[in-house]
Amino acid sequence: MSDGSVQQQQSQPAVPLLQEQRVGEILAAVPERGQWRYRPRRVGLVWRSKTFRVGAVFTVLALCGLVILALVRDQTGTEGFLVGLSLAVLPVPLLMAAFRWLDRVEPWTWRNLLFAFAWGACAAALIAIIANSFATRWIATATADPASADTLGATVIAPVVEESAKATAVLLIFLFRGRHFSGILDGVVIAGFTATGFAFTENILYLGNAFGEDQQIGTSGFASVTAATFFVRVVMTPFAHPLFTVLTGLGFGFAALCARRHRLRRILLPLLGLILAMGMHALWNGSASFVPYGFYVVYGVFMVPVFGLVTWLVIWSRQRELRTLATELPAYAAAGWLTPAEPLALSSMRARGMARDMARHQHASAYGSSSAYSTSYGVPYASPGYGYPAPGPPPAHSPAYGSSRVVAQVRSHAKAQAKARGRAAARAVAEYESFATSLAFLRHRARRGAADPDFVARELELLHHLWQRREVAGPALTYAAQATGRLRPRYIPAGPAPHPQYGGYRPNPYLPPHAQQPYARPPYGSGPPPRSW
Repeated sequence: MSDGSVQQQQSQPAVPLLQEQRVGEILAAVPERGQWRYRPRRVGLVWRSKTFRVGAVFTVLALCGLVILALVRDQTGTEGFLVGLSLAVLPVPLLMAAFRWLDRVEPWTWRNLLFAFAWGACAAALIAIIANSFATRWIATATADPASADTLGATVIAPVVEESAKATAVLLIFLFRGRHFSGILDGVVIAGFTATGFAFTENILYLGNAFGEDQQIGTSGFASVTAATFFVRVVMTPFAHPLFTVLTGLGFGFAALCARRHRLRRILLPLLGLILAMGMHALWNGSASFVPYGFYVVYGVFMVPVFGLVTWLVIWSRQRELRTLATELPAYAAAGWLTPAEPLALSSMRARGMARDMARHQHASAYGSSSAYSTSYGVPYASPGYGYPAPGPPPAHSPAYGSSRVVAQVRSHAKAQAKARGRAAARAVAEYESFATSLAFLRHRARRGAADPDFVARELELLHHLWQRREVAGPALTYAAQATGRLRPRYIPAGPAPHPQYGGYRPNPYLPPHAQQPYARPPYGSGPPPRSW
């Protein structure tokens, strides 16, 4: 047996073995990465792909939208669905514009806002329709009283289910976009967009059912059920659902203000906001069954005052954010990154808008005036620094001479180019304002002990973005500060004391050493910021 096995092994072809002593020679012969034939299998990495996550979220919301569309159309009919859709869409632009106006200091991207709206209109509405219907049928079967089942479902079941479904969107953005979730306004805006989407779908259902009821009984005009439903849900109470969910958003906003070490507060505050939202929703749904005029009592005594209180709190929060800019940014100006007038302009919404308008007008008019000479010859002019040819008349053989049509076309082209230059300048100022706002909030969180682990890298990146746009944004913001009367020495606030953990502020590496402020901390590294940013 042993001899046969030895002969069998000797008959097999010999496989060369790589000697460990030749490891350098072996590795040197490995082809480049682009020519590799064998690659590691990505086990589990698909869940970490941003494209996969975005596609999964879009697919889920699209499926929920199709299902909710089929359910609403089945309950209201085609005509009722179209009527309900045309009437329910009316308050949506107004509510979205109101929340967007509140979010002007550090605005959310439209991608996040549209996700919140789509979640409320599709996913939350689908969960509410299915759960409420199931719960109402179960209560009616258990109690054998359909009337009490409807009342109990609307007063107890619906507020819990609907507010929990809407709060899920705020929770998802709070968890996965926590870097941008910095305060009360963020929670209010996300909650408002989510509730606006939910109210939009719910109004389609209610208005469509009201139209179907009018078709059965033959009523029309102002005496119809559709008109009454429209007046109550769209005219009188368009802010009902947003007001309920905003309480949840306030809880998440206060939790975002807490330091990361206060984990209990970051959990209890959103739960408290959700409980308040459920309680207000239950009171609103049950107001008609309490007393004969309970709806008007709750509306006048409770809903309107709470709406006024929340509105005041939101406006106060926005003014507080502007004061944060006026407090945090002067230290960066003292270190040479900003001009002394920029913190004053950035802390005023009026000055911000004026700076954007000034940059748009100045760059557009400068391009138009500089192109006036060359358009008389039939060729456009632009500064070589922006990638256009240098000014000058065309050659003698150019067909532009004596051609009025060509001259008109070139002047029209120059005008379009001037507008494009103006829009680009205004966009640069808007980006500068956004980066400066993020920088101030980043520093403010660090001083409160809620800084992110990558605080230093994010600060450097924001300063680099500001420096890239300084040439365009600096003069515009200085002009806006002067035009609004904010550039006065007595109104220039002093910078805060350096944070004990993170030190002072980084000086400008582009200034010579003798121009640096004496109290600015040493730079993080020698030389300008890396170009990889």
